Amino acid sequence: MTLVCRIGTWLIPLLACTGVYAGPDDTFSTLDLVSPSVVGSALSGIGEEPCSHVAADGLTLALPDIVERALCNNPQTREAWANARFQAAQYGVGRSAYLPTISGTGGASLNNAHSGSGSRTYNQENAGVTLGYVLYDFGARDADLENARQILAAANATQDATLQSVFLSAVQAYYQLFAFQAVVDSAREAEKSDLESLNAATARYNAGVGTPADKLQAQTAYSQVVLNRVRAEGDFRNARGVLANVMGLDPNAKIDVAPPAALSPPERFEQQVDGFIAEARRYRPDLVAAEAQIKAAQAGVEAAKASGKPTVSLSTSLDFADSSISNTSRNAAFGVQVSIPIFTGYNNSYRIRAAQEQVEVRQAQREKLSLQIALDVWQAYQNLITETQAVRSSQDLLASATQSEKVALGRYKAGVGNILDVLTAQSALAGARQQRIQALYNWYIARAGLAQSMGRLDMATVNEHSSSQSGSN
Repeated sequence: MTLVCRIGTWLIPLLACTGVYAGPDDTFSTLDLVSPSVVGSALSGIGEEPCSHVAADGLTLALPDIVERALCNNPQTREAWANARFQAAQYGVGRSAYLPTISGTGGASLNNAHSGSGSRTYNQENAGVTLGYVLYDFGARDADLENARQILAAANATQDATLQSVFLSAVQAYYQLFAFQAVVDSAREAEKSDLESLNAATARYNAGVGTPADKLQAQTAYSQVVLNRVRAEGDFRNARGVLANVMGLDPNAKIDVAPPAALSPPERFEQQVDGFIAEARRYRPDLVAAEAQIKAAQAGVEAAKASGKPTVSLSTSLDFADSSISNTSRNAAFGVQVSIPIFTGYNNSYRIRAAQEQVEVRQAQREKLSLQIALDVWQAYQNLITETQAVRSSQDLLASATQSEKVALGRYKAGVGNILDVLTAQSALAGARQQRIQALYNWYIARAGLAQSMGRLDMATVNEHSSSQSGSN
């Protein structure tokens, strides 16, 4: 339940504004056991009531705004919340077993009786009330209630896992949008450079100092970069649609997104990977959910065992009957009933066996998830290390490619170089531009991925990357 406590305090007002929460009758206060927020501390620090400005029209949205709208609008978060509330109601069902049950009956009839001497019509009324109360059931109710409690704990933790997943999807979609924008910009720069080369080759050909092959090669290279630009613009439009979808909007929604602020990777990391793995195993909400599922299965074993034991119940009833052809009667009864299952066709034995095997299943799933968490953290950490190095290397690559293109184009214009050198240098420069910006945005995504793999992705992770421009502030 660590993440449940860590995640904030304002889900009910959040969902009240979306119409999901309507304040049902809750005698046992089971909703108090639901994780208090789908969004929680992930949106702490936004400065305003969460989800108070989820519309995107006419606003310039920075990364924190994108995340907020994703968490408030995405159906996955509402589904997780509804499932937790469902499990809370199931817990209330378990609590109800500790209270007595009262049922009433009543009826009135008009009767017509036929006999050999004729027929007779008469009225008849009856009413009754019955009270039942289980005094002792050898722990069956306790086990059922514990099972419901642990399933609710698992649902709460699953809410947190859903939060982390949607959060990361929003971060990835945001940075991918600008990565594709950078590809478009790079393609346009390459188009300008290749057009300049084509013009130079055409001028030399017209002056009689160039060859037709140079002009054709320059024309081919220019046509290729135009095609690359067209495809890059299509990828960018698709990326906008993905971002809108993550925010719970139609892909054709009009959104204006502010670019991230410049940020360089740090020189070193403060923790080693083994520390990250240990922290992930403390905070990952899906592992918290798996632990709760084990406890629920163990409670299921106890419930199955108790179902084969006697039940002691208190019962009382009061009945009233009146008829136009007989005297009014009143009957009252009070007693204790003992129900002893003698033979159930081995039903109970197999229920116990099934419950015990379910515990084994849940334990294996927990161990499988624990190993997966370690792998997730390891891979996310290595990705971040790789992208950090890639950012630094791509800067050197871009600098050398820029200088090489300038030299090759200058030599060609001076008549001492050839067109192949120019086209090769320009292609290398276009690739270097793309690799530089892609490496930077991949580093942003890898950093968020590491936080998500540890179950610690929150607004603090993205605030420092966001631009000072924000539609909600």
